[in-house]
Amino acid sequence: MTSLLTNPEFWQYLSIPVIAALIGWTTNWLAIKMTFYPLEFIGKPPIFGWQGIIPSKARKMAAISVDATIAKIGTVDEIFQQIDPKVLATHIISSVDPRIEEYVDEMMAREHPTFWENLPSSARKMVYERVRKSTPQLVDNLVGDISDNIEDLLDIKGMVIDRLARDKRLLNRIFLECGEVEFRFIINSGLYFGFLFGLIQMAVWYVYPAWWVLPFFGLLVGWATNWIALNVIFRPLHAKKVGPFKVQGLFLKRQPEVAESFCHIVTHEILTVGNIIRAIMDGPKGDRARNMVKKHIKPLVDETAGMGKALTQVAFGPTGFATLKNQVGEKAIEISKTSFTNPVFEQDRARAVESIMVERMTALSSEEFQDLLRPCFQEDEIKLILVGAFLGMTAGICQLVFVFGHAAL
Repeated sequence: MTSLLTNPEFWQYLSIPVIAALIGWTTNWLAIKMTFYPLEFIGKPPIFGWQGIIPSKARKMAAISVDATIAKIGTVDEIFQQIDPKVLATHIISSVDPRIEEYVDEMMAREHPTFWENLPSSARKMVYERVRKSTPQLVDNLVGDISDNIEDLLDIKGMVIDRLARDKRLLNRIFLECGEVEFRFIINSGLYFGFLFGLIQMAVWYVYPAWWVLPFFGLLVGWATNWIALNVIFRPLHAKKVGPFKVQGLFLKRQPEVAESFCHIVTHEILTVGNIIRAIMDGPKGDRARNMVKKHIKPLVDETAGMGKALTQVAFGPTGFATLKNQVGEKAIEISKTSFTNPVFEQDRARAVESIMVERMTALSSEEFQDLLRPCFQEDEIKLILVGAFLGMTAGICQLVFVFGHAAL
């Protein structure tokens, strides 16, 4: 036994499965890193260098993610109804009411400072009260109008895709958090599968120590460990009984857990009330939405001015009065975009939307559900496998030269 342990050849052979395990672990770790990083291209495009597969195709990957999930688990109208237009209107009113004097003063001081400064304080108070009294009905009508037309006003798919395409770090996070267990398994499985391949490699090398055996098995380990890991994650698609055990793809078994993780990110960081309102106002149908706001604001200006119509018409003139109406409308649009900075309100509404999305996503079929994570492996998968195979072969050559001393290949 002592002579065996002191025999250099024994340690050389024992190193084969150990090195194969390290090759498997390293190539799988690198495959995951290359999938997500770097966020921007490093090197000399288009050939010499690399950008993470997900960031390099951010818009396409975002579109796939939306099609695989949000498009199947909630319509625009359902999401908006979960936010609850009535709660939305109440929040706007509660946000605006304490600042009505400030908004009116700001508007009048900018448009007609002389008139407003010379107006008796009692008259100004009447304006404040008229605006305050009219605001609740005005907001209710406006939110109701938006709710009735939400399908046309909000392109939710475009909104999510634009956000994720701009924020590659967030796009990465969705995949990394949803597939955290699977990615860790892929990396660690390289160690296990690599060691098993290494035992076979050791036996083959003992029987047939040809120069190509170690590089070939290195290539095989770099390629096969990744391929096996991917199949264990997504296959079998449906649970199958093998003896006393139930076997199913690792990712598919975690559907409820992944649904919670995905929906939490989407509802708390993308489909927030503030983001939705901004997407309505600044999106493809933003002109229509802004005109809707101005339409509902116009009666407020007319009614308020009606308290002293002759005076206001003389003071402003017809052009000035029209400008005032437009400026009030613009101010209302600005307020609508900035009324949802309260994190407590945003989180409360996010939880309301999250609940229905989790329920729907958990109910997706396995075929539909796998589409959330599978695309991030399918994109340029061959490149990752080839890189893994190349690194494995290189490690095999190094093993041949430095461990077994075969300098001439």
